[in-house]
Amino acid sequence: MITVDCAQLKLGDVISQDVLTPLGGVLFHKGRVVTMREMDILTAFMVQQVAIERGGAEAPPAAKSESKPLPHSGLTLEYDSMVALLKKAYGQVAGGAALPILELRTGLEKLLSHSRDYQVLSFSPRHVNQEEFYYHSSVLSALTCYQLAQWAGLPSKDWMQVAMGGLLHDIGNVKVDRTILAKPGILTSAEQEEMKRHTLSGYSLLKGVAALNEGAKLSALQHHERIDGSGYPLSLSAENIHPYAKMVAIADIFHAMTLNKIYRRASSPYLVLEQIQQDAFGKLDPSYVRTFIEKATQFHNGTLVRLSDGRVGEIVFTDRNHSTRPWVSVDGSIVDLSTQRRLHIEEVLS
Repeated sequence: MITVDCAQLKLGDVISQDVLTPLGGVLFHKGRVVTMREMDILTAFMVQQVAIERGGAEAPPAAKSESKPLPHSGLTLEYDSMVALLKKAYGQVAGGAALPILELRTGLEKLLSHSRDYQVLSFSPRHVNQEEFYYHSSVLSALTCYQLAQWAGLPSKDWMQVAMGGLLHDIGNVKVDRTILAKPGILTSAEQEEMKRHTLSGYSLLKGVAALNEGAKLSALQHHERIDGSGYPLSLSAENIHPYAKMVAIADIFHAMTLNKIYRRASSPYLVLEQIQQDAFGKLDPSYVRTFIEKATQFHNGTLVRLSDGRVGEIVFTDRNHSTRPWVSVDGSIVDLSTQRRLHIEEVLS
């Protein structure tokens, strides 16, 4: 272990002692690998020195001039694999082959084995090609639905099926004209109608798959239904929408708005939560929305965030009545986001 000035840090260094904020919160725990993000955060908090391990760090610097590759978490690696697998499956189905359901389920099980490391507000995929939006949105929806099913108290036998519903809710897009999916402007009425048919196509593709229960299949059909009857394709009311589909609807909206699209940049996850909260009145299931927002924002004090004005601070208090607008300590001052409405959390850093 050695102590170095932050200006001397190298990518791949491993922090060997907890780094604290001025308020005594933990900025980084021991074992954190230094990337550009960690360097930016250390600079923002004006940390001067940190203790690190550098694999034989006692040797002269010249003897250790090679850079070492950055490790990636199991969650990230399995996520990338799942996106690639889903993309391949879409291609197979588009070509007329059967859905490789066993392969998809096996891949999803591997991904969900790392679900404890998944934080819906802070997880950021490494490689997001905007043209592959639907694959990323679907894999993220699977992760989010898996957690939401647990948070909502569904029996454990439902968790994987809800996740499969999230993973395959947009499978009907294989039947939609690619130019419509990628169109950067407003769709014509005819194009909108074709786009809406992806729900019917998705259910048609899944209804004969024995490995899926009816809730997972109905998620493809009903994830655009709204509890006031204003959704599509069947304008169903609340009692006729499957609970899985109600959960998938929340995940679908959240990830659709927090990922970059060809025609629109991603929105702040906290602003999206507020939008979902508003839509809960008459559109989305209010109990699932309440559970989703309360659990997704349950960060421990000391979580680092970037505000919409660019400043970096740490969450020091969260009022359950204003869970999307906690108190944030910035340079020793408290920013109460519940009263300073012009500001919001732009990004969760750690």
